[in-house]
Parts: sequence; structure tokens; C-alpha cells
Amino acid sequence: MYEEMTFEAIMERCLARVTSSVDKREGSIIYDAIAPAAAELAIMYIELAYLVDRAFPDTATGEDLTKKCRERGVLRAAATYAIRKGYFEVADGTGCNVALGTRFSGGDINFAITAEIAPGQYQLTAETAGSVGNEYVGTLYPIDYVPDLAAARMEDILIPGEDEESDDALRARYFGSLESQAFGGNIADYKNKVELLPGVGATKVIPAWNGGGTVKVLIINSEWGAPSADLIQRVQEAIDPVGTQGAGLGLAPIGHTVTVEGVTSSTINVSFSLTFGSGGTWAGVQAAAKTAIQNYFAELSRAWADTDTLIIRISQIETRILGVPGVVDIINTKINGSATNLSLESNKIPALGVITNGT
Repeated sequence: MYEEMTFEAIMERCLARVTSSVDKREGSIIYDAIAPAAAELAIMYIELAYLVDRAFPDTATGEDLTKKCRERGVLRAAATYAIRKGYFEVADGTGCNVALGTRFSGGDINFAITAEIAPGQYQLTAETAGSVGNEYVGTLYPIDYVPDLAAARMEDILIPGEDEESDDALRARYFGSLESQAFGGNIADYKNKVELLPGVGATKVIPAWNGGGTVKVLIINSEWGAPSADLIQRVQEAIDPVGTQGAGLGLAPIGHTVTVEGVTSSTINVSFSLTFGSGGTWAGVQAAAKTAIQNYFAELSRAWADTDTLIIRISQIETRILGVPGVVDIINTKINGSATNLSLESNKIPALGVITNGT
């Protein structure tokens, strides 16, 4: 907006106001008198342009964007703590009793026991907020002494930890609030409230799915995978607690009976026949081919909430495989044994099964 207000442009305008009978060359008295003020004005215009960017949500960033969105009641989602499942055994392989609050280390993250799930199985909460708490799988090392403990390991993610909401995501929610007003239990209201709950990545809302006053909320976790039963239960209790459904004791309005369900994974087997470049082999490209298809499926999962049906396309699979170094051609591509695209049900996301070359 103020790009043209450079030091040189300001000096030119100032000197133009000085009579020509005065020496205005660089180094002259009048030039040197005006130059400091022109330099300060140039800096002011730079800061003014920055201030204008900070004032509007489409260009604001960081704390400025947070404040701007807060004016409309759109709050930046804070980072959340991952909740994991751990297994603890004594020397004979049976479950070990571990006191609540006991701390363990896994990778670069510490975890604390927060609840018992079953004998020898406990819920652990990461002490560091964010998605970093989702990463570690393997042996847990006790920070506090645990009597008779022989083995401890971390496996399942019960509720994924999430990083602080990014500027792009917050900005999208802000503009989304302008396009679709959330009010009194409409679809936008449910989506806004549910997607802010810890561990939830996105939702689909199905009104009157089982008659008037009923609402079904489908969720996908923040890792864009099938949610755990624990996450589904927590969302159900937050929205419309079981046993008092329709009473308005959760986020849902009075009179709404809400059922929360999660997406489920559909196993997708892929087969094809590849032609390799000089010296290329299936063993040499198999891992990269698997990653390419998994990345494609991950893109589909992230788009789940924005489409009625996910379609797995043969053309997309072939495009991704052709991008793998060493692959020069692909034919006879099939999805679950069929040479046609595959449409998934509205509550399904793809999960890669077996990939086969040479069919």
C-alpha cells in the first residue's frame, strides 16, 4: 500500500517544495536538513504498512490474528496433551500394579499414570503438550520407583495430542464463521463445538438421522485416523452424556439426542504391474511405493469431512507410483481386485492393506 513511499520518493517531494534558487544537491545544507526527517518518514510508512496488515484477519499473524478472531468469538485452540495406553508386567508376565501419578519416560517425553484401564493396563498422559506426545511407541522407563515392575511399554493412542492451532487453520475458521452462522444446535454449531474438543480432527453432522430431534456426529481423530473408543466416549459425554440424552447437560441443546460415532478404516489392497528403469527391482522401490500410496490415502482422510464420499482413484494411485524413482511405467492397476475406482461409505476412510506387483 505504501511501497512507493521510499526515502528517495519522500526526498524528491520535499525538495520539490524548495525554491530553485537554493542549492538542493546532495550534500547541500537544505538537502542535509531534510534528509533525517525523510528517513524517519520512510520508516514510519514501513511500520504503517505493517500495522495495516496486522489489522485485518486475512493478513494478520500470531497474537494479532488471535486478537482479531477473538472479537468474533473464534478462539485459537490451545495445544493438548496426548493420552496413551501403557502395559505393565511383573516377572511372570502378569499385570503389575502401578500407582496413579507414577512417571515414566518414553523417547524425549515424560508421561504420568492418570487412570487404570484394566489390571496391568493404564492410561498415561504426556507432560508435554502437542502432537509430539503421539509419536513414541516402545519401552517405558520408570522415573519413579515401581515395586516388582519387570516390563513397561507404550502402544496405543487413546486421545491424540494436538499442537496449538495454526494461523491458517484459525483464519479458515474465522472466515468460515462469516459464511455459516453457528446458532442453537445447527450443523455449523455442532461442527464448531465438536472440532474444538481435544483429539477431534473433523466432523460430519447428520441431522434427524433417526427421527426428529436426533443428531448423529461422526468424528475423525486429529491424526486423521479412526478414533479410539475412549475418544468417542469422551466426545459423547461432552456433547450429550449417555443416560441423560436430550436433557441439555452437554454442549447439545435441550431436546437434541446426539449419537457420536467414529469413522472406521476400510482395508484397501492395491495391485499393479510395474516396469523399472535400468537396474530397478520391486524390492528396491516397494517401500517408496507403499509410502506414496499411504500419502495419497492420508490426503483423502484429511478431506473426509468436506465430501460425502471418498473416491479412491486408480489414476491417482498410478500418478503417485510413477513419481517413485526407478519406476518408468505402470499397468493393470486394481483396487481390491477390481480395475475401477472405489467409492467408500460416508463413515469410512482408507487404510492400506497389501500392495502387490506383477499381477
